[in-house]
Amino acid sequence: MDRIDQFRIFIRVVDCASFTRAAAALGLPRSTVSAAILDLETRLGARLLHRTTRKVAPTLDGAAFHERCLRLVADVEETESLFRRAAARPSGRLRVDAPGRIGRLVIAPALPSFLDAYPEIDLELGVTDRAVDLIEDGVDCALRVGALDSSGLIARRIGELPLINVASPSYFKRYGAPRTPADLAGHVAVRYASPSTGRVEDWEWVESGVLRTTPMRGRVGVNSAEAYIACCLAGLGLIQIPAYDVRGHVEAGALRETMPEFRAAPAPLTLLYPHRRHLSRRLQVFADWLEDLLRREIL
Repeated sequence: MDRIDQFRIFIRVVDCASFTRAAAALGLPRSTVSAAILDLETRLGARLLHRTTRKVAPTLDGAAFHERCLRLVADVEETESLFRRAAARPSGRLRVDAPGRIGRLVIAPALPSFLDAYPEIDLELGVTDRAVDLIEDGVDCALRVGALDSSGLIARRIGELPLINVASPSYFKRYGAPRTPADLAGHVAVRYASPSTGRVEDWEWVESGVLRTTPMRGRVGVNSAEAYIACCLAGLGLIQIPAYDVRGHVEAGALRETMPEFRAAPAPLTLLYPHRRHLSRRLQVFADWLEDLLRREIL
């Protein structure tokens, strides 16, 4: 039995939570399934499964190995399909990570069109404002907004998100509307702290081609885009936000733009991949679909 077959057996045991059910699903003797798992554990030098009389569950090592087996087996199957005319369509599982509001408001509603076009691809969408580790978390690609740290990952630049300055009518009624950055000393902002670093972002604007910043007073701090917008709607301060994020609120009059001549620099929008020489076909078609979607909806 080769290693890929052992990986397939291990995946099925984890999915079935049972040696017996996995053996039945694979059409193999239970002894063959047990021997394959034992051989894997011996070769890896790690216990992959917790075994009880009622249930089989992966250990921490086993869970991590399971994720990698899923991706490896899918890659092998797709590679083999290149030589089979009947299997020309991209297939396998993709794990994708996206910022909260883009994932919820833009990507998720559009997914039916992608899944209908590629019925042999299964997709797991992670939605979080926290930067995940693509390698450690087994993520195939991640969408990032803002400047990137040097990470050795493959970066595909999609575009730039325009940022605008907004506040609620109740805020303007209380504090007035700033007209220039010099007026900001008399105003307050909702303080946004990066969910990854905890650092509070300064107020930014571009003036005569130069990026300038200033710290802002504020009584409320948040670490998510949802809370950032909610606090702004409640009149708690000015915010700087991608225009698409508050388009509906601006159109409804719940938020109003201020200082349009002094916007922050646009935020880069980038798709990141783990460092691999060749991207799987399923990842290539998803990346192309996602770029087209984002260019239509938010850029």
